[in-house]
Amino acid sequence: MRSLQDTLYNWLTIKVVAEARPDDKSAQDTMKLFESILIDDHHLKEISVTKEDPMYYVSYKKDGETHKNRFPIELIDVMLEQIKNEPEKYHNYE
Repeated sequence: MRSLQDTLYNWLTIKVVAEARPDDKSAQDTMKLFESILIDDHHLKEISVTKEDPMYYVSYKKDGETHKNRFPIELIDVMLEQIKNEPEKYHNYE
């Protein structure tokens, strides 16, 4: 099983891409995969994201307790920026 921190990082990174590219089925499916890992394997509830420069904050409940993790915006947005800078490499296959 992946660590919670790694799963949150991967989920947030692809969530940013999926929200920017709602027609990208691969991004949507990958986001759902990581979300299911967070819920089913790590038992998280009430997952939410806020963005306050220079960080993204992910809040969630686990075992009845509220937790908050933070990730630098530039680290999370790197995949989306790469897609924007080189769109020819990231086709949307349906």
